[in-house]
Amino acid sequence: MAFDYKKEYKEFYLPPAKPQIITVPKMQFVAVRGKGNPNEETGEYKTALELLYGISYTIKMSKMGDHRIDGYFDYVVPPLEGFWWQEKNGKKMPGIDYSNKEEFQWVSLIRLPDFVSKKDFDWAKETVKKKKGLDPSRAELLTITEGLCVQIMHIGSYDNEPATIKLMDDFATEQGYMLDFSETRNHHEIYLSDPRKVAPEKLRTVIRHPIK
Repeated sequence: MAFDYKKEYKEFYLPPAKPQIITVPKMQFVAVRGKGNPNEETGEYKTALELLYGISYTIKMSKMGDHRIDGYFDYVVPPLEGFWWQEKNGKKMPGIDYSNKEEFQWVSLIRLPDFVSKKDFDWAKETVKKKKGLDPSRAELLTITEGLCVQIMHIGSYDNEPATIKLMDDFATEQGYMLDFSETRNHHEIYLSDPRKVAPEKLRTVIRHPIK
């Protein structure tokens, strides 16, 4: 059976639809940074996803080729994630304005197993360049220790997230915490549903905010 991060680490990927406090450990990702509306058919976000999935599946399927990765085990590619924020006059704004998606800045990412080294990552980048014709220059191997957070499972449309976020943030405040957004700590979403296949009212998205 392939190792499935969602099932083995349910506390990070399958929280209940009510707020909870959690401490998230160090993880590594393939990441692409960008800005703009994620819904644009030909925008930066779509290109980023092609690169993220290209590299992720190249590493997963390395077992079928000549490249051998030390410590490799078969696994299910983890879900797509994203850190999101907006800026005004060069300064990060508090919260997210869902009516102004053109001003989104983001880091889109997919978790990689700990056995993936920089050497393996660079091999995967070169492979997607040769086999898929993708420009891998924007992809980076990123390590993040997210730390103390409040999170919740949002069920429904992305545009309906504000009500769920308020519920989550109010819970953190009631428990004696305060939000801790910074240059390195942002609004975080983990996408458990494919919006191309799932009705908007049934989409499942983990939402996570940094606290202290």
